[in-house]
Amino acid sequence: MRLTSPRRGRTRWLAASTTALSAIALAVALPASPASAAGGDRIAVGDSVMLGAKYPLKDRGFAIVDADESRQAGTAPGLLRKRGTGLPANVVVHLGTNGTFPIETCHDVVDTAGPHRSVYFLTIHAERSWVKNNNKMLRRCDGDYAADRVRIIDWDWAASRHPEWLYADGIHLRPEGAKAYARIVDLAVDSAQ
Repeated sequence: MRLTSPRRGRTRWLAASTTALSAIALAVALPASPASAAGGDRIAVGDSVMLGAKYPLKDRGFAIVDADESRQAGTAPGLLRKRGTGLPANVVVHLGTNGTFPIETCHDVVDTAGPHRSVYFLTIHAERSWVKNNNKMLRRCDGDYAADRVRIIDWDWAASRHPEWLYADGIHLRPEGAKAYARIVDLAVDSAQ
């Protein structure tokens, strides 16, 4: 999970990475905790990976978890636009498992969220030909915005170190993976506040 990217300087990135990796370690090691105090200030939009963590995310204060099977990245801007001014302050997006995620779509997501909201993109973990490019694109998109506007949560890194969280397909979440996923996402949003 990276809350800042290398574009802001190696020293700052290393410090942020160490903090972020410690946050993942803590999230994995800690037992489930009550929902975040932030409550309704967050929305999560994703595909079937996020759908597997819908209830653990809701337990952690995500009032809205809009996740669906086979969802494509191109649907995200429209889903956010549909919420209008009711869009919460923190927007978490986990798309790109089911196909390419163009940088224009990433920019559209951030621009649709608006300048007074933070957008968190989860990297993708799957054995698919487009995943490597999608993850590169997310980091590039992160580099196009201020640190308080766009952040990367490195789900690919976390999931690759905990294959026991995933079913045999190496993508979808087992119950313990769903809880870990929700803890990591919740901690990333909380630590950025």
